[in-house]
Amino acid sequence: MIDFTPTYENVHNQFKLNGFHLNREDLCRVAYSFIKEGDDFEKPVGDFILDWFDSKSYLEVKTSGTTGDAKTIQIDKQAMVNSAIATGDFFDLHPGNKALHCLPVKYIAGKMMLIRAMILGLDVDFVAPSSHPLDETDTESYDFVAMVPLQAKHSIKQLKRVKKLIVGGAKMEKTLETSLSKLPTLVYETYGMTETITHIAARKIGEKAFTVLPKVTISYDDRNCLVIHAPSISDDVILTNDLVELVNENQFVFLGRIDNVINTGGIKFIPESIEEKLSGKIEPRFFIAGKADKELGEKVILVVEGDQFTIDNNVFDGLDKYEKPKEIVFISKFKETENGKVLRKETLR
Repeated sequence: MIDFTPTYENVHNQFKLNGFHLNREDLCRVAYSFIKEGDDFEKPVGDFILDWFDSKSYLEVKTSGTTGDAKTIQIDKQAMVNSAIATGDFFDLHPGNKALHCLPVKYIAGKMMLIRAMILGLDVDFVAPSSHPLDETDTESYDFVAMVPLQAKHSIKQLKRVKKLIVGGAKMEKTLETSLSKLPTLVYETYGMTETITHIAARKIGEKAFTVLPKVTISYDDRNCLVIHAPSISDDVILTNDLVELVNENQFVFLGRIDNVINTGGIKFIPESIEEKLSGKIEPRFFIAGKADKELGEKVILVVEGDQFTIDNNVFDGLDKYEKPKEIVFISKFKETENGKVLRKETLR
């Protein structure tokens, strides 16, 4: 645990990027090189480094647009440092630990991975974001890696080289969780958003509840939606649209988004709960949604990605009467964020 609070002007003296010790001045030189002659994935890194070390106390960051229109918000740089320290404490990271950076830096998760390395003194390998990031690193072993679910899915055979893996950006499917649970790797699903400066909680796979990071407490509002109290990263209480079941002030079970709730015949259903029951029973990607219905107000429908095929009715045996889809819709390709999070409303438009 760090016993003092670095500022965003600090670079840990054990920080290494692709094998080289770099201080602030070195990083700025690397940034100019990335911008001028770097590959496409390196140019945003150069821009970010120069923004990080400029005279402003904040960064402008784009939200993902998952829950509404994407927008640009200002995030305090010192809050990002505090978030990096909380991650280091939660996952027991130490200076000199080997890390892999394989996320796009134009999004908050990619920015934070680099900030963690600079603040905590990690020895980080930086590779192009791809669906097979460990292909870029031969036989190198890592103490800490962050991936989106698609990357984790395509890296199963290589993840034995990773001690701790965090998976975020999109929901982890049950089939992926089952595959990951068979590995010697410690794997966590993370919970967070741009407004919370990436994750504020993590769930070890196999467990039901998310546990919040240090200096974060939680409650819920009159809608049963999560309320986040994190004074080290936000002066304001953060209100979410995520329905949760509170275990205590440090743990919660994610149920689904209130925006997705279906009211069919006066009974409310959380689509994510129905999806959990169907997980592993339908091979292509799918989600549950509501569709306007004269008789019920809304009816439950199943939306499946890909070409139409026959789904055996036995698949729905585990569902309650009103949870069973009244219609199945096939869509050739779901709309999604770059992290692989399905944009439900946009897909159905």
